[in-house]
Amino acid sequence: MKADISTLLKPDILILQRHLVGDKWSLLVVRDLLRGNVTYGELQNSPEGIPTNILADRLKRLEEAGLIAKSAYQEHPVRYAYELTEKGKALGDVLLAFVRWGKKHIPGTRTLKSPAPHSVPGRKPTRKQDRKS
Repeated sequence: MKADISTLLKPDILILQRHLVGDKWSLLVVRDLLRGNVTYGELQNSPEGIPTNILADRLKRLEEAGLIAKSAYQEHPVRYAYELTEKGKALGDVLLAFVRWGKKHIPGTRTLKSPAPHSVPGRKPTRKQDRKS
């Protein structure tokens, strides 16, 4: 039986997903955006301590994949706030599934309980450290 070429050319869904969000840093950026951290500075202050070069790269990748959008909140110098698109927000269910799985199968699994106290979705940054682009 001859294989259908269109089936062979379709990317494997797991490979595609791993490319988009499969590394730990991308998932942590999505997690922090879900928690209300919207600026580069807030994302950089994640408890995991993401290096600045990796954060910049992951933000670019996530934007190219249509998972986040950025908007300027300051002109000179230009600084951006980031938000999840609908496609990106849908990853919340995926992260929640990881949390549930971890709590069930990995003893000592901890989670961040609540959104960052200084972050409110849709607000403009006010603190100097929040204004990094």
